[in-house]
Amino acid sequence: MKYHCRRRPQERKMSVPTSVSPPLLVSVAVMTVMFSGLVSVAESAIGVNWGTISFHKLKPSTVVDLLKDNKIQKVKLFEADPLVLRALMGSGIQVMVGIPNEMLAALSSSPAAADLWVRQNVSAYVGKGGADIRFIAVGNEPFLTSYNGQFQSYVIPAMANLQQSLVRANLAGYIKLVVPCNADAYEGNVPSQGAFRSELTQIMTQLVSFLNSNGSPFVVNIYPFLSLYGNSEFPQDYAFFEGTTHPVIDGANTYTNAFDGNYDTLIAALSKMGYGQMPIVIGEVGWPTDGAVGANLTAAEVFNQGLIKHVLSNKGTPLRPAVPPMYVYLFSLLDEGAKSTLPGNFERHWGIFSFDGQAKYALDLGLGNKKLKNAKNVQYLPARWCIANPNRDLSEVANHMKLACNVADCTTLNYGGSCNAIGAKGNVSYAFNSYYQLQMQNEKSCNFDGLGMVTFLDPSVGDCRFLVGVTDTSASFRPYQRWVVGCILMLWQVWAFRV
Repeated sequence: MKYHCRRRPQERKMSVPTSVSPPLLVSVAVMTVMFSGLVSVAESAIGVNWGTISFHKLKPSTVVDLLKDNKIQKVKLFEADPLVLRALMGSGIQVMVGIPNEMLAALSSSPAAADLWVRQNVSAYVGKGGADIRFIAVGNEPFLTSYNGQFQSYVIPAMANLQQSLVRANLAGYIKLVVPCNADAYEGNVPSQGAFRSELTQIMTQLVSFLNSNGSPFVVNIYPFLSLYGNSEFPQDYAFFEGTTHPVIDGANTYTNAFDGNYDTLIAALSKMGYGQMPIVIGEVGWPTDGAVGANLTAAEVFNQGLIKHVLSNKGTPLRPAVPPMYVYLFSLLDEGAKSTLPGNFERHWGIFSFDGQAKYALDLGLGNKKLKNAKNVQYLPARWCIANPNRDLSEVANHMKLACNVADCTTLNYGGSCNAIGAKGNVSYAFNSYYQLQMQNEKSCNFDGLGMVTFLDPSVGDCRFLVGVTDTSASFRPYQRWVVGCILMLWQVWAFRV
């Protein structure tokens, strides 16, 4: 049984409307010497991924303050959001900024498009008192099997053009290009047999050579939760770091957790290409707190704390003893209630903080604070909720619930969710309130043909939290709008240049 390398059932995020799923970064800060693929590690530290696909967005400045209060010095972004990058200016937080897969075609075909992207999304923010951008993520999991090669041919040409753009901008010595890969890029019955998928051999050879030549790490996303979620035979204790009764024996090496097994499968794949010492960054790893069986606060705390302790111990893995990953980006900083639920309802609940920046559980990031600190000065809507009217017959409520949940987030009501057991009337109230808060508590949005009513008494029950929305004073584009506009601008400049 391939316990160490089971993959996610399908893509976790896409850069399309309400389907983007950006991520939390635990970063292992290291001093690296990258020459001919060699790396030496000195010490570890913690950082985070920051995704913004949410109906209730905190102001970017509030999130930056949250990062600073928790002493988080590294953050990974999934796109170049101008408001986010401006908020990060002068913060001292090191940034990895992402490029959506859908932009790769334009960037691969035009040096001018690459120049424009670097000028607008990097050069405009770096410099004295600016954002400390260290990495550019070229696409996100572009080799994912479910993409059927859609983006594959664009990756290397886009990187080549972007590298030359960084050279022209005098930034190539400081900012490195990377490509976050899904763990389905490689496979093996046991870690030592790890190899890249046969159809990726050529492009992975090109990618790894490019990364090595430019002093960049290999970035991979590893999700033990998805291995457990997608395979009923997967040993639950093997997903965590507390020891297992189902270890994987690989020759002289014994694996007691899925993370190490998956990680060493990649090390073996790189070794077969002659790059066994290439530095590794974990682009995404984490555990959701809701929306599925096994996705809960306790499991998330045990997994994330176990991961942090494991990584910061500097023990490494059997194939890389005493050499932990260069960075580990925990997924995710905040819940993102507008993400696609195609992979599962848990997709909206990966945050170590809820959407409003409140810590879900005690977590020691190893940065000096023994537990997480909540966001400050969060601007909430008034403390009122929309619930089912107890004096009305709810027999005709189905269509209203469908309307509410098609627009708002009702994933906690489903099997395995924290609100699954609150009863039929509670389900109606939760759906009504989710819609009501999304509509910024507009009075008419709690009507539902007279079936809803506003209350000032918090209807939350146990672990089932009825939210109150936050006021978003930012005027940011949605991610989909931003990359579409970006592509149009790049194509226009290319056209104008040729004319």
